[in-house]
Amino acid sequence: MDEALPVATVRTQVTVPLRFPDGYATTARVFSFHGLVDGREHLALGLGDWASTVDGQAAGGPPPLVRPHSECLTGDVFGSQRCDCGPQLREAVERIVDTGGFLLYLRQEGRGIGLYAKLDAYALQDAGLDTYEANLALGRGADERNYTAAVQMLAALGVSRVALLSNNPDKAAQLERLGVTVTDRVSTAVHLSPANAGYLAAKASRGDHALDLPLVHD
Repeated sequence: MDEALPVATVRTQVTVPLRFPDGYATTARVFSFHGLVDGREHLALGLGDWASTVDGQAAGGPPPLVRPHSECLTGDVFGSQRCDCGPQLREAVERIVDTGGFLLYLRQEGRGIGLYAKLDAYALQDAGLDTYEANLALGRGADERNYTAAVQMLAALGVSRVALLSNNPDKAAQLERLGVTVTDRVSTAVHLSPANAGYLAAKASRGDHALDLPLVHD
C-alpha cells in the first residue's frame, strides 16, 4: 500500500434478525460507518461469533471469514435468476455464521455502474451482448467496483487479516494492494441455472472468476 487510507470509524451498531425465503434465519450485528472514502452507505454484518474471531486473529489465530458482497437489488431482494447474487448472499451468510466473520454489503450495484445503468445493460444483454460487453457498450468499465471502503470498514472493525470468501481474484488483489492480508481465498458454490448460464460463463472467461462450470455440448 503506497499511503495510509483515511481512517473510518464505526457510527452505529445494532442487532438485526435475518430471514431468507428458504426459512434459514440468524441474527447479524450490523455496523454503519463514518469517514468512508466514497461517501456511500456500506454496511458490515458481523455473523456468528465474529467478536471472538476478531480477538483471536489479533493474537495470531485464524482470521475471520469475510465476503465483500456488492449490492444487487434484482438478485438479493427480488430473486432474479439472471445472476447468482442472491444465492451467493444466502450461502455466504450461513458459511460465515458457522466460522465467525463479516459480510460487507457494498453499495456497488451493477459491478459499480448503478441500478439504472445495470437495467440498461440488461436490455443490451437481451439483444445478445454478455454482461461485460454490455457495460462497455454503455461507455462504462467492465467492472468499476472499488474495495477501498471495504478495507476502511475492516480496519474500523479491527480486522487486518481475512479468509476471503470469493471466486473473484480482483477482490483479493485489491484488498492485498490496500493493506489487508488475504490468508486464504475460499470459493463459493456454483449457483448455476438455465437463466444465468451465460452470465456465469462470462464471469469465468472474461472476469477470471474461479467457477467450475460443466461443459456445454451442442
